[in-house]
Amino acid sequence: MTTRVMLVSPAAGDAQREVRFDDDGPLSEAGLRRVREVAGALPAASRTFASPSARCRNTAGELGLPARAAPELAGCAMGAWRGRTLAEVADAEPLAVSAWLSDPDFAGHGGESLRQLCDRVGTWLTRMALDAGRVLAVVEPDVVRAAAVCALGVPVEAFWRLDVPPLTVTELSGRGGRWNLGLGRAPDRR
Repeated sequence: MTTRVMLVSPAAGDAQREVRFDDDGPLSEAGLRRVREVAGALPAASRTFASPSARCRNTAGELGLPARAAPELAGCAMGAWRGRTLAEVADAEPLAVSAWLSDPDFAGHGGESLRQLCDRVGTWLTRMALDAGRVLAVVEPDVVRAAAVCALGVPVEAFWRLDVPPLTVTELSGRGGRWNLGLGRAPDRR
């Protein structure tokens, strides 16, 4: 029994342009235009989900997906850093930023560590693999990275080596707990 999981990263918002730890802001005007251009380009799925962020919910809505909010697919909880730019945090807490980038167990910002994020997303993937069929989820880029780390069984440190552009599709297909990974294609109107 094969399960195909398609993870769609949301269209861009202002937080991405500003390199800001997500503050649950809306899509930017450019992001909104781009998502409307590709609406209808994704295949049908038997199960559809969205991260609870406004950006993911709005992207799913503009794509015409009847996505159910999935708290387990939320982006990494960044605690006190939420809403601040990376530059602001790096200026105020350089050692903490260094630890965050090098230690997958770091949660000194009061939120979630990368390992906790990967464990949470891995648990969701395991649940999805119990039923055959296609799953489509609009999720934050860090959730896509965590899913790739889990699917490939690579160390959590590989998380930082993966780039996930806005509005791209990452596909996982597998059975019996073994996943194949297709990375970052743009949705197209085939």
